[in-house]
Amino acid sequence: MTNTLQIDDWNGATGARWVDNQERLDRILAPYGDAALAAAAARPGEAVLDIGCGAGVTTLALAAGVQPGGRIVGIDISEPLIVRSRERTAAAALPIDFRLEDASRAALPAAAFDLLFSRFGVMFFDAPTEAFRHMRAALKPGGRLAFICWRSAAENDWAKLPIAALRGIVPIPESNPEAPGPYAFGNRARLQGILEDAGFIDIEIQPFDAPLIYGIGADREAALDDALDYMTQIGPVPRLLADKPADMHEKAMAAVRAALESRLGDDGVVIDGAAWVVTGRNP
Repeated sequence: MTNTLQIDDWNGATGARWVDNQERLDRILAPYGDAALAAAAARPGEAVLDIGCGAGVTTLALAAGVQPGGRIVGIDISEPLIVRSRERTAAAALPIDFRLEDASRAALPAAAFDLLFSRFGVMFFDAPTEAFRHMRAALKPGGRLAFICWRSAAENDWAKLPIAALRGIVPIPESNPEAPGPYAFGNRARLQGILEDAGFIDIEIQPFDAPLIYGIGADREAALDDALDYMTQIGPVPRLLADKPADMHEKAMAAVRAALESRLGDDGVVIDGAAWVVTGRNP
């Protein structure tokens, strides 16, 4: 997707689904957000730009970490998510400013931030090197970059498990792994090159793996129902089943449910996840 298509998508059905599933997403992605926040190590008094801030959970955590004296700007292309961010932070009495803009093209103040941060918000730019170069200009000399991004689809069960289940039931389009999207930075060497070409130094790219607890409930069936409901709203399934006839949809749901059941344990439905934790510095 180009940035324009991403903006349309995140202000349409995808953005609405993320708002509806905000509490689930915060729970499921918590280990990944915590890993990124630990790598960022925000300090009192710092100014931070939270890129692709979503519904604001990391923005709140960063805002608390830079007190006293710090400030946070959360930026996202999705109006539904920015509205939700403002709602959930209204009572926090913290110096947070949310902006509905594309961070890769927004008019950012030069050399204004100590830290550029993101939890899964930087993989969608249609020109990633130029985007990172643009955002780096907003960093102070010596300022830090810290983000987390997904590795390849093949390493992430939340992507490969439903696609494998649906193969042969619905058409599975060929995809470019380097296209803007969740897995755009799966190739470590490519990611390293993008950041180097954008002018960052001291780049470190470390693997981070953690379970994603997709389904929880009072019993095993409830956990499975919860996981199926979530997977039909977030991830590749809703795209692959869009506008498909009822009989195909029913068969697809049975296949996805069976795949999820294979990951059902005492803690619920647990899916493997694989990410990079990335840090760097502005010269």
